[in-house]
Amino acid sequence: MRIHFGTLLLSAFIAMVLWGMAHGTSSIERSVDLPVIFDDVPGDVVITGQTVDTVNVRVLGSRAALRNVSPTKLDYRIDLSGAQPGPAVYELDESRIALPRGARIVSRSPASIELILERRGRKALVVRPDIEGEPAPGYKVAAIAVDPPRVWLTGARGDVMRLTDVVTEAIDVTGASSSVEREVHLSLGSHHVWREEEGPVKVFVEVVSVEPLEPEPETEAEAPDVGADVDREAKAEVRPKAETAGVGGGA
Repeated sequence: MRIHFGTLLLSAFIAMVLWGMAHGTSSIERSVDLPVIFDDVPGDVVITGQTVDTVNVRVLGSRAALRNVSPTKLDYRIDLSGAQPGPAVYELDESRIALPRGARIVSRSPASIELILERRGRKALVVRPDIEGEPAPGYKVAAIAVDPPRVWLTGARGDVMRLTDVVTEAIDVTGASSSVEREVHLSLGSHHVWREEEGPVKVFVEVVSVEPLEPEPETEAEAPDVGADVDREAKAEVRPKAETAGVGGGA
């Protein structure tokens, strides 16, 4: 019996298509953690606490549909417009998750998300540089300058108002024999406080020498010529006598 080669290829192709369709349409479950995103947060409040930052959902659907179910393509969004300072509870609403056609949620956790909202505050504070170590022997820190010297902070009112200054990250001047300039980060002490303005903060540490200056060589003063003075005095005494002798001889 002769078998046509083209018929074999066609049969193999049809078998592969049917296998792919069968596996592509079979339902499977997948567990996915979706990030929680907050929309329309009022400008006068700050989120200072939340029970979870992701929600877990189990999704049932075909392999083809579940290819687009991932944390990079899906999220869970909560509308905070009109929220007021204080605790708040938001029930998990499955309709906010835009699943692809052919997929559905069979379970989710948690059932609700609890938030703590605090009123926003702002304050201008002095930047205090944190200098560590000692310069090289014979050198000292002469001056320290910060640019800008003050920054505006904003965030949760309680955290902002509690601050008295803003400390920079540590700047090590150990062994320095010349001035040091660094672009530094600020230690704000809270995840709910941040700078209002952008831009770097720079610290300049002036390091100078403290070695004593060499004294200038002294010029020797000329000693008085004592002998010359004695000679002059002696001549002054002799001269009057000689003049007296001359006058007597003439008489």
